[in-house]
Amino acid sequence: MILKLYQKNNAPAVLQQVVDTLNDGGIIIYPTDSKYAIGCHALKERAIEQVCRFKGIDPKKNHLSVICYDLSTVSEYAKLDNNTFKLMKRHLPGPFTFILEASGRLPKIFKGRKEVGIRMPENAIIQEIAQLLGAPILTTSLPYEEDEDIAYLTDPELIAEQWEDQVDLIIDGGIGSFDETTVVDCTDGTPVIVRQGLGELEF
Repeated sequence: MILKLYQKNNAPAVLQQVVDTLNDGGIIIYPTDSKYAIGCHALKERAIEQVCRFKGIDPKKNHLSVICYDLSTVSEYAKLDNNTFKLMKRHLPGPFTFILEASGRLPKIFKGRKEVGIRMPENAIIQEIAQLLGAPILTTSLPYEEDEDIAYLTDPELIAEQWEDQVDLIIDGGIGSFDETTVVDCTDGTPVIVRQGLGELEF
């Protein structure tokens, strides 16, 4: 199913449909401030396992990332010192993934790496959904082959042609981009840029 959502003035019933899908353990595809992403309720382990199989990633070897609505929510699921808090406050919402030490509130599937990527996209659609859900949303970019035309990754209609039968819901938030987030590792106290993407980090 495809749902058309906008940056503001979405019908409460439509937003609730997305939240209900996540609460039921469903898998959704949605817009961010970079690429379209696939995800689920980040506290539902079976749904997380399903997303990992979909993406072809091993949570023991790959970082898992979650979308949080605000920094107070981040502090519930990741360990956050004052300097990292101030750094994130300056840059979020925005196209960044901050790698932090995971707290004990996340499912055991996160314990393999003991770290979690934190996202707060500058996209009102997924922000509103995260706020209504009241829980983090697991997030990862859509899979694609190296020799594949990745133009479809920006177009929700083309995304639906390829993935509609394999997910529970696709949110059409308009044409997306090819950009990646800037990944910043904050686990050792000193921020280190692991991948330079769309976001420009200011210390």
